[in-house]
Amino acid sequence: MKIYLCIDLKTFYASVECVERKLNPFETNLVVADPSRGKGSICLAISPKMKMLGVKNRCRVYEIPPNIKYIMAVPRMSKYIEYSANVYGIYLKYFSKDDIHVYSIDEAFIDVTNYLHLYNKNALKLAKTIMKDIYQTLGITATCGIGTNMYLAKVALDIMSKHSATNIGILDEEKYQKELWHHKPLTDFWQIGKGIERRLNKMRIFDMYDVAHSDEKRLYKEFGVNAEFLIDHSKGLETCTIKDIKNYKPKSNSISNSQILFKDYNFEDAKLVLTEMVELLSLQLIEQNKLTSEIHLYIGYSKDVIPASGGSRRLTIPTNTYTDLTEHFGKLYDKTTSRITPIRRIGISFAKLEADNIEQLSLFEDLKKKDKERALEKAINSLKVKMGKNTIIRGMDLQENATTILRNKLIGGHNGGE
Repeated sequence: MKIYLCIDLKTFYASVECVERKLNPFETNLVVADPSRGKGSICLAISPKMKMLGVKNRCRVYEIPPNIKYIMAVPRMSKYIEYSANVYGIYLKYFSKDDIHVYSIDEAFIDVTNYLHLYNKNALKLAKTIMKDIYQTLGITATCGIGTNMYLAKVALDIMSKHSATNIGILDEEKYQKELWHHKPLTDFWQIGKGIERRLNKMRIFDMYDVAHSDEKRLYKEFGVNAEFLIDHSKGLETCTIKDIKNYKPKSNSISNSQILFKDYNFEDAKLVLTEMVELLSLQLIEQNKLTSEIHLYIGYSKDVIPASGGSRRLTIPTNTYTDLTEHFGKLYDKTTSRITPIRRIGISFAKLEADNIEQLSLFEDLKKKDKERALEKAINSLKVKMGKNTIIRGMDLQENATTILRNKLIGGHNGGE
């Protein structure tokens, strides 16, 4: 029988900021948010003390009750990555990297099956040892789920550990069915979002017991192949292992980029940002030696006053050059985007990628000019990799509403910090 740990670093960003200030996160009101984005800025994390006061995680700054006094910490993603790497180093003291799956910056799965005998400890004692090491070394409190598969370990973490004095939840299939079959809401369960919950509710399915005892044909009709995961999870089953994840080789056939703008942009200013995004993504194509024959555009408007727009465009000749892609996106943007509605979100993607050594030739193109442009872009990309993304910028990046220079300083869309 397999035994997994799923370890989470409690209110990670906020805890790091408290530790850096030599403050106790359980006694300090602190939020991690970027004040430059205004009162509508999302709090990336709040301290446990603020949760106890009823403040919701991932709230916006203006939603914090005015009577609560708090410290606002500007996000420092490089600092959080440093702490996360140090936590991973602690895991490596006890386990092989082959038995660790880093799920996110603050969460990891560990297959401890072969280590229980080695350390002469059961899973609970081993989990306590790891959590104690993390706290004594870094000052960060961890929570943990223990399960007989990865799904049960995750659910034990998300649901059971919150009600445990040790911050540890434990589940096997029997306990899962006994204690969580009638648990609500369904969104508390891993991989069930509000959209899936609404669809299940329309089918008169309100908990995992209902899923487990539903007509499987109805579920497959509604969810397609994804119904298999729902059915298995409703019974506490999961066949995927860390070894399977390590051996998985993705066959990605697209790359994408998106951003939420810091303020409302008009038609022309948003087009400038779009052009910057096309340049950055085209450099990725060059770096990967890929061509694209299909592009996609998404435009989201301020406060969702009208539905999002955009679309896709098939390219007759696959390409990876900035000028070609800018022209194609420009035409798609002009054709599909509202000229009078403020814009707040932009997303682009290149699909149907193929190796650039099978590029189709055209009698109507200046191949020498294209090869010269591609060589220039390869040189630009090489310099950016070696010396930083802002080493070379285009003139458009210096315009008032351009975003590239700022975004190049971010990590994961947030301030990198010091």
